Amino acid sequence: MNNSKENHTLTRTEIMTWLRERDEKRLNVLWANADSVRKLNVGDEVHLRGIIAFSNHCNRTCQYCGINALNKDLIRYAMTQDEIISAIREFESFEYHTVVLQSGEYPGIKRDWITELIKRIKSETNLAITLSLGERSESDLAEWKAVGADRYLLKFETSNEKLYESLHSENKGSWRKRIEMLQTLDKLGYEVGSGIMVGFPGQQFDDLINDLEMFKELNLDMIGIGPYIPHPATKLGKDFKPATVDAKQVPNNKLTTYKMIALTRLTCPLVNIPSTTSLAIIAVDGRAGGLTRGGNVVMPDLTPETFRRHYDIYPSYHREHFNTDNYHHELMASIRSMGRRISSDSGVSLKFKTRNIKISNNDN
Repeated sequence: MNNSKENHTLTRTEIMTWLRERDEKRLNVLWANADSVRKLNVGDEVHLRGIIAFSNHCNRTCQYCGINALNKDLIRYAMTQDEIISAIREFESFEYHTVVLQSGEYPGIKRDWITELIKRIKSETNLAITLSLGERSESDLAEWKAVGADRYLLKFETSNEKLYESLHSENKGSWRKRIEMLQTLDKLGYEVGSGIMVGFPGQQFDDLINDLEMFKELNLDMIGIGPYIPHPATKLGKDFKPATVDAKQVPNNKLTTYKMIALTRLTCPLVNIPSTTSLAIIAVDGRAGGLTRGGNVVMPDLTPETFRRHYDIYPSYHREHFNTDNYHHELMASIRSMGRRISSDSGVSLKFKTRNIKISNNDN
């Protein structure tokens, strides 16, 4: 593989070989190439983005997610704007330059309330704002962009439409709505983030190859890849059985997730790629492993503990004490020990910058 700034061209056969590869020496070649392409294209900076999960209300019945509407044992909450601003102040003194406002998909979260919150954050802080609120109308998205929202995160989860529908049986056809919304976000001028889960029931290796192709087709600015973590309060989690080594079923392990992170960096060299919280949950070295295989973003959940314990999207999500001083210092020390630097800005995707330059040049 060469390490130029152009996209690496990998055939489906080559990608499948890497996805099936288990030889440690061979895999070290993949890791080294992905890390080299990361360094060449997006540099050594790691961008820190703090998540505030301000509400766990959700009207969806996604069969993998612990905060789905059918989970009657979950204590529901919604933070006030003052509580959100206070939580942001808690980590503002550290080197975070983006806040990610995250919630379940819920009609009770009104457009005007989010508009006012964006305005407050923009007037009271220097933070970039990423929204992750599920599927919303184009008019909502346009207003939020107009008042200062910078990015939107909406995972398409899988490129396999039928498989997606099996995860969302209450809302047939929503995969196409989701893809259309990602295209709308691009049209409105957002930095667009999306991504997939690795290893949920029914997913096969061909699906992962198609996911890589969809990353490029959607022209994404950020791509998040995390392992599927079974939740006992969901239909999928109750019956989950880990994949065997030679099965068609994709395993939900850190190795396969690392492979997808590395292959994504090789095929989409300019995008931002987070080393996800789910990786940190399934393995002590998960976050560091993602950063050394193509990742350049870390997104800790900085929701106050009072609320975070109830944002139960998968088991153990809330158990890392993200908003303690020791955690921040240890995280930054860990990143620097890898020879990486903490970014001093919000980390606008080079993919986004390049696309806007091209658009500007076309307008002249």
